[in-house]
Amino acid sequence: MVAGPEMPEVPDPGGSGASSHSDPPKALPEAWQPLLGRPALAELLGHPLAGAALQEMCRLLPPHLAVHSLRTFLLADACARTHGIAYDRVGLLAAAAFHDAGLVGRTPLGRGGFPYRSAQLLDHFLTRHQVGTVRRTTLTRAVREHMRPFPARDSGPEARLLHFGVWLDVTGRGERQVPGDRRLLAGLAPTPRFALSFSARVVACGLRRVLPGSPVTHR
Repeated sequence: MVAGPEMPEVPDPGGSGASSHSDPPKALPEAWQPLLGRPALAELLGHPLAGAALQEMCRLLPPHLAVHSLRTFLLADACARTHGIAYDRVGLLAAAAFHDAGLVGRTPLGRGGFPYRSAQLLDHFLTRHQVGTVRRTTLTRAVREHMRPFPARDSGPEARLLHFGVWLDVTGRGERQVPGDRRLLAGLAPTPRFALSFSARVVACGLRRVLPGSPVTHR
């Protein structure tokens, strides 16, 4: 992973449900271990909100989407370290864990498609863990807008970093900013033909919005 300046630790504004002592997350899939061993993730494993997000990702996502989510976080962190960007590390891990959750299941999707649904699931998770409104709004916006071609001009560091990590992992866009990181992470936790399977899932998810018997919910 590209080395960079030490990132300042960001506190948990509004509360995170964290206590001063926490247990490490329960056993996580073997395929995740090479990524969990990377410093940016290993440093967060004892944090209650990070551990809970990883457990939810394990429960919600199929293996290839879960690995993509971990790579997304690591690529985003590499970009932040390279450019000296301070950001909510634990919050971004939670956002990465949920950013594709709306692609899973048969829940009818309304306006905004699967990113909107993913943001809703993240918001419910953060609310359960007593995360404050301002922080929830920042993180859910990052998830809601991650499929835009480019981040909005007024988006914060979490939205920009999540967007960067997602697009780099799937398409390779932005690779010059963190040269070698995408290839390294793909070698540690490969998902062959991921871009093709991901695109097919996105298309199927779009079709799901208009399937007979699955009325669209307008918001």
